[in-house]
Amino acid sequence: MPISTSAQRSIFIPLEPLIKINDLYIDTRGTNALLSTVVIDESHHEFFIQIITNKNKTTIRLFTMTDPIMTESVKRSLAILCLEIQKFYPEMHVIKSNLWEYLKLISYHE
Repeated sequence: MPISTSAQRSIFIPLEPLIKINDLYIDTRGTNALLSTVVIDESHHEFFIQIITNKNKTTIRLFTMTDPIMTESVKRSLAILCLEIQKFYPEMHVIKSNLWEYLKLISYHE
């Protein structure tokens, strides 16, 4: 599934904690992307979320070069991005995750 800019928009969750997924950078093949993310909870976190995709799977993870402290809010930002992607690609199913509780919690509140 190639990554497209057609669904590009800023994601802003105006609650405590503040989560903002802002700019999207896509490689020339359309198979890798970085999303600049800001999370403000007990502290201020700026990092990139990485999307890696190929014919068989898509992986959403923290970009290792900007690895933030793994707070509850940072974990929520990954789950929020996953659910936003599923809105545009409903055929995408989560089959493996270490954030199941966040995916369930957020989907119940929407």
